[in-house]
Amino acid sequence: MQNLHKQLKDHFGYDTFRPHQEEVIRSILEGKDTMALLPTGAGKSLCYQLPAMMFPGITVVVSPLIALMKDQVGALKTAGLPAAYLNSSMGKKEERLVMNAIDKKEVKLLYVAPERLLKPDFLGFMAGRDISLIAIDEAHCISEWGHDFRPEYRNLYTIRQHWSGVPVIALTATATRKVREDIVRQLAFSGHTSVTGSFNRPNLYYEIRAKDNAFYDMLDYLERNKKHSGIIYCHSRASAERVAEELTRDGVEALPYHAGLTTKERTANQELFMRGGVRVITATIAFGMGIDKSDIRFVFHYDLPKNIEGYYQETGRAGRDGKPSNCILFYSPRDLMKHQYFIDQMANRGRAAVCEAQLNAISTFCTSYRCRRGMMLQYFGEQPKLSNCGGCDICSPR
Repeated sequence: MQNLHKQLKDHFGYDTFRPHQEEVIRSILEGKDTMALLPTGAGKSLCYQLPAMMFPGITVVVSPLIALMKDQVGALKTAGLPAAYLNSSMGKKEERLVMNAIDKKEVKLLYVAPERLLKPDFLGFMAGRDISLIAIDEAHCISEWGHDFRPEYRNLYTIRQHWSGVPVIALTATATRKVREDIVRQLAFSGHTSVTGSFNRPNLYYEIRAKDNAFYDMLDYLERNKKHSGIIYCHSRASAERVAEELTRDGVEALPYHAGLTTKERTANQELFMRGGVRVITATIAFGMGIDKSDIRFVFHYDLPKNIEGYYQETGRAGRDGKPSNCILFYSPRDLMKHQYFIDQMANRGRAAVCEAQLNAISTFCTSYRCRRGMMLQYFGEQPKLSNCGGCDICSPR
């Protein structure tokens, strides 16, 4: 096997692997199906990007979000690595250019949405080509027990019929044991490798506060920490807009990010935040996937998340540089009732039952007097090492 550290340095400029990356990569290079559960910020993308550079054929990457695809392909191209994407936002001319590049063997990493991957025209185009690896990002979307189930992901089991013998890697940052088992079953893994990193983020401080004084609390924090930048998550577009307007009016410039803005507006706001032109982004869950900003010092949840999985994923965007960072959730029973109302309207009662169980778990997390970190780790099936974590408002109040 080629020297992995040399390959890492040559292609990506890094001297060392992050925890678990090398184990995952070696499994892939041995041709094994691999289930990789690595926390937010652990460098999941490299786990398939490095093998893609070493394999002779194409690595097909299944990704759920157009924006995430564009960002990742843009970063790879900037680094001089041969990547491309195909999705519904492209015109026929753009598509043809990508297909021509594939014909000329100029593409090593091809990002596609799941619904595009399974279209007969795409399957016909890829038939007979050398596919070395299939990587499924955000693999928790496969499972009906997951927090972000997507029906188009559920159909990915058919890839085995089209590309038998091609190794598959499923990657996620947030999946309970039940969800992980479901992913493995749905994708018909056999003789596979499972790699699970710790869910513990020791540099993050978790705190729950009553929502009554949320604006005052946020302004007070931002006034005391003028150099800190971060994300305020809101449940709706209207909430994201309102929070941004009120903060800006009170002297803290904040920009919204949600699906109601044009692509141009979202890109402009994201780039301003990334380069430090604005300290605060108020966002729906549309913001954050694939965001590579290591110095986010705080993540606030102005509205209650729907589940612990979403909360963990969103708070995980703070403190990727390893420095202390703050995660504050503003809890209100009214937010709980709003979520419950939407669950009650769901036609699929099986899915509604899953969502209700997840909502009950986040409600218990917010209202309990047990260690927040310990509760979160146990939810994901990890046993906490300490009874007092020293990094939450229960164990170490401020």
